[in-house]
Amino acid sequence: MSSSYTGNVEPGGEPDVRELPGLRITKLSVGPMDNNAYLLECVSTGDLLLIDAANEAPRLLELVGGRPLSAVVTTHQHMDHWVALEEVVAATGARPLAHPDDAEGLPITTSPVVEGDRIPVGDCALEVIHLVGHTPGSIALLYRDPSGTPHLFTGDSLFPGGVGNTHDDPEAFNSLIGDVEHKLFDALPDDTWFYPGHGKDSTLGAERPSLPEWRARGW
Repeated sequence: MSSSYTGNVEPGGEPDVRELPGLRITKLSVGPMDNNAYLLECVSTGDLLLIDAANEAPRLLELVGGRPLSAVVTTHQHMDHWVALEEVVAATGARPLAHPDDAEGLPITTSPVVEGDRIPVGDCALEVIHLVGHTPGSIALLYRDPSGTPHLFTGDSLFPGGVGNTHDDPEAFNSLIGDVEHKLFDALPDDTWFYPGHGKDSTLGAERPSLPEWRARGW
């Protein structure tokens, strides 16, 4: 694992790159809402996948660098996560993927991915985890590194300091906190590193002690 990776990126700034034995993760922040986009590259095959073509298509395409892009996964239907989707797909021919419960909110037709699906990135794979609450079709993507720490891309469902915004809807909050506790914290170890849709990364272990506080405060 690259010791220089921090995950701290800013709109207009340089990407940060994490080198795993099998997978290269490039994190880029795009404006105007400081969205994170993640380009994943299989080290052995060179296959590429993009998580959230959020905005600034020219910068995302510069990361791709004219190489074949197999897929673009949209973590949820909110517009700030797909402004560049049409342009990136048109330029690369990548297959757009999203959960069907959020597909109607997206600007182009997407192929469905649901709970338990495995999305290939060359010799690597991402497991789809459905987390209901921020939106009906929000998903997280899990890479189980055979050599060590799991890596989890959480969209806007989990951040350092709490779960995603549920807009003061108690039903949506209870659904999201329940899914996050059961499907993420109960299922994965503390050293799981997670990459959210905005801002800095964290680990499940760093956030786990705060779960009772999050549930008590209701957001």
